[in-house]
Amino acid sequence: MEFIQLFKESFPSLLEGLAMTIKITVIALIIAIIIGLVVGLINVSKNKGLKAIARIYIDIVRGTPLIVQAFFIYFGLPSVLNFKINAVIAGIIAISINAGAYMSEIFRAGILAVDNGQMEAARSLGLSHGTAMRKVVLPQAFRNMIPALVNQFIISLKDTSILSVIGITELTQSGEIIIASNYKAFQIWIMVAIFYLIIIEILSIVSKRVERCLS
Repeated sequence: MEFIQLFKESFPSLLEGLAMTIKITVIALIIAIIIGLVVGLINVSKNKGLKAIARIYIDIVRGTPLIVQAFFIYFGLPSVLNFKINAVIAGIIAISINAGAYMSEIFRAGILAVDNGQMEAARSLGLSHGTAMRKVVLPQAFRNMIPALVNQFIISLKDTSILSVIGITELTQSGEIIIASNYKAFQIWIMVAIFYLIIIEILSIVSKRVERCLS
């Protein structure tokens, strides 16, 4: 009974935190998909200069922790360039840049998994390289990438918990605030875990249904 009462009292704050978590994740992943697609296309192109730049970006992002990237964007850049940045915007940028690097590898692998004959057949029909990539290769690649893209969405959603260090009141930070007022750490962290499990399970179910529809 005590747990149920505590849940009722904590639910509004945790729900607000979950809403912020989802908001940051969705916006960041939309941006990350764009970044990933652009960088992924660069990685399968023949432009060595752009490929080198893309490789540096991927190596830096994948070689440093997200918390360092968040601190750099929220504290580092503003101190050097003398400007202020909203914590939520900084968090979205950090998640976008981080997820974008991983997305680019997903896009690259998905594009390379499509048989070269598809591109050659499209070109033989008079389509330009860009049109063939957009209308023939990418649709087939995207179908194969859905599990990996959903998995990255789940990873990024969980990564938003790190953004509590820069003051964003997402789900984890909401839990910490509640604990600071009632000292019920064990119960509150169970509630926070339940919220994460529910949203991640929903994403997994949606992913499986989309895969079945496209198969």
